[in-house]
Amino acid sequence: MTAPVRTTCPYCGVGCGVLVTPDGMSGASVKGDPDHPANFGRLCSKGTALGETLGLDQRILTPLIAGKAAHWDTALDLVATRFADAIRDHGPDSVAFYLSGQMLTEDYYVANKLIKGYMGTANVDTNSRLCMASSVAGHKRAFGSDTVPGTYVDIEEADLVVLVGSNLAWCHPVLYQRLIAAKQARGTKVVVIDPRRTATCDGADLHLALAPGSDAALFNAVLVALADRDAIYQSYVAQHVSGFDDALCAARASDPAITRLAADDLALFLDWFVTTERVVTIYSQGINQSSSGTDKVNAILNCHLATGRIGRPGMGPFSVTGQPNAMGGREVGGLANTLACHLELDNPDHRNAVQNFWQSPTMPDQAGLKAVDLFQAAGDGRIKALWIIHTNPAVSMPDADAVARAIANCDFAVVSDVTQTDTTRCADVILPATAWGEKSGTVTNSDRTISRQRAFLPAPAQARDDWRMIAAVAARMGWGDAFDWPDAGAVFAEYARLSGVAGALGGDFDISDLAQADYDALTPTRWPVNARKTGGRFFAQGAFYTPDARARMLPISPRLPVARTAPRYPFRLNTGRVRDQWHTMTRTALAPRLNQHIAEPFLEIHHADALALGLAPATLARVQSATGSAILRVAVTDRVQMGQVFAPMHWTGDTAPTGLIDSVVPANADPISGQPESKAAAVAITALNPAWYGFAVSAGPLRPDTTYWARARHAGGWRCELAGVARPTDWEAYARILFDLPDATCLSVADQKRGTHRLALMAEGRTLAALFVAPDPVQLARGHVADQVGQPGAALLAGRPGLGTADPGPTVCACLNIGLHTITAAIAAQNLTSVAQIGAALQAGTNCGSCRPELAALLTQRLEAAE
Repeated sequence: MTAPVRTTCPYCGVGCGVLVTPDGMSGASVKGDPDHPANFGRLCSKGTALGETLGLDQRILTPLIAGKAAHWDTALDLVATRFADAIRDHGPDSVAFYLSGQMLTEDYYVANKLIKGYMGTANVDTNSRLCMASSVAGHKRAFGSDTVPGTYVDIEEADLVVLVGSNLAWCHPVLYQRLIAAKQARGTKVVVIDPRRTATCDGADLHLALAPGSDAALFNAVLVALADRDAIYQSYVAQHVSGFDDALCAARASDPAITRLAADDLALFLDWFVTTERVVTIYSQGINQSSSGTDKVNAILNCHLATGRIGRPGMGPFSVTGQPNAMGGREVGGLANTLACHLELDNPDHRNAVQNFWQSPTMPDQAGLKAVDLFQAAGDGRIKALWIIHTNPAVSMPDADAVARAIANCDFAVVSDVTQTDTTRCADVILPATAWGEKSGTVTNSDRTISRQRAFLPAPAQARDDWRMIAAVAARMGWGDAFDWPDAGAVFAEYARLSGVAGALGGDFDISDLAQADYDALTPTRWPVNARKTGGRFFAQGAFYTPDARARMLPISPRLPVARTAPRYPFRLNTGRVRDQWHTMTRTALAPRLNQHIAEPFLEIHHADALALGLAPATLARVQSATGSAILRVAVTDRVQMGQVFAPMHWTGDTAPTGLIDSVVPANADPISGQPESKAAAVAITALNPAWYGFAVSAGPLRPDTTYWARARHAGGWRCELAGVARPTDWEAYARILFDLPDATCLSVADQKRGTHRLALMAEGRTLAALFVAPDPVQLARGHVADQVGQPGAALLAGRPGLGTADPGPTVCACLNIGLHTITAAIAAQNLTSVAQIGAALQAGTNCGSCRPELAALLTQRLEAAE
């Protein structure tokens, strides 16, 4: 029997350990690693389904030049030549790299060494700019370094956990389950601060639905309450903190009324924060993705510094990251304004130290272009050669349509990736990269733990590791000796040695002890081990990384979002993630079970707003801003407040081309961090009013040509939602084109009075595809219909199971594939009254637990119905 391989999950920044057992047929089984300190065996729905994402479908398997297969030497020669030509003719700042938190630390290090130390420009940024740049900037302003003070254990040792702009239950489910377990064990109070009622609120003692963008005003109010009630740690401030008086003065000048919170709720929160010593404040994109994100971060840090609630068990501010190696990218200097090992680009001593270590010919002396500016420069011609690695900015950047045009119109664009994306389709050269399971290296999670990613599958066809292709380009540009490593372990050892240089300069990041470690046997290791920390934490005794070793509290004057609502654009758009998808779905969309919970992009809108706009549930709405538009399925709900709407960010040109929500988001960025404001666009909403709605299932892929479509994989093929403003005259002809089945037998049922049509395309007595059409949103048992594809007969045209056949309904528990109807039937039949009882009866909610809020909601609905 093949021994399991210890590796790390490739999704969020929790950094869960996984045990992978290859099956010898290019697949593998996956389970949580019980010994990894991040998850202790837990996995979320996405991690549980990793084994379903390992196939070669949609993989890029050979270099492509202008869309045609090419030899590696030809492609690498072209990349090296075009970058060298641009540098020669237009200077080093005419080239740029755009990297990703999907890259391993070794890949990140090699890319940064090449572009900063040898090409001579700091025009290298990462999609982590969209995730945690405001946290980086806030840390550096307060601590003098980008140091995360605490650890995951603090969440379990706190008496009060404040979640700010974080839907932890869906975006970091394993951490959420650690929090809920602590709450059950020791009575931890949980406060959620979020304009929207998310799944995380299910576990909260208090939900503060503040006005969008008013977080800084709220934490200024906390600071004032701390001062007025004598909760300041006076000796800690006196010895270790500067700027307290100015910060408090600014806090007193700000008005907490802009939060629009009920007075009783605000008073309760302030009382809990003031009177509870063990407080952890977890924050994420709701804070960072803001035009004033850095100030919001510092408003939070001010409260922890003023009370000395930092670096001690169960205390501290905690930024949780969205990508598996966002932290690693920060450590290697992946941002345009930093150097490797937390050294600073604007510090001459740091620049000289890195250049001397690398023995490189050059080093930029000023920050490069951050993400928003970088793509604007590509669009206006200042960037002549651009290399994008493992990210999809044509979908994920704000003003995404303009970004796609910029990449397509850049003189030379190369993309390294695993699958075809909206971004690869804009490139001149595409380089096939190894994927998770095929490459080897390290990642760093949100609490500074470095873990190994290990290969357990061979690289397919011509796919190569990112660091190898970057080093090959460096060699072709004349720098081969500096990029001549035999393997990823040698890259890591060099990087670790450089961190020793950083440590000698007084920096926080020093993993030089790992330079001589057995790389293959490396176990999860939290950095660093030195006198400045205790128990894995920083700053309990001060020792900040500023010139005088004192932290800085900053005066914060709250600023509201740049995009203001107005009569033309009266709604505030919030964007975010859903439970079972991740980023632009290049991996999660491959797993059929992850597509069953939410299969298409949607717009959450308040009941009153929907009524005023004439939007019925499950109809379609157009969302319009000054930069673009999207068409989304309407979800009428009380999860959002009046005047606010929410849409997820995952869908792409491959999965729902009118659902690219970042086309609607303008490129307004924080002036300090450069992080775009992704949660506060001003938009208008109108009903689409299509002439018809449709639902299609097929054994093979389908790509409709209609006003709206959204497709997703299921176990037997594909399912697709459709709608059109023009009604086809011949539905059979339309179906044959839709499914590319010109010769199939067609069975159809039409109700001309109701305007409905049901068609099944068959061959040899089996259903290959089916189309259901109605003038209103199609109502049928979608999961049942999809399961009938490939089966004998055309019984699926009934749209629901026959007598004696259960319909599990839409998926609620993706880990164990348990549907809504199965759960509600068990609740009724067995008189289940708790989530634990549902788990005992069906196992639903017993793995990652991210479906537990929905299970609780089902119980509440039944209770309300009984009353």
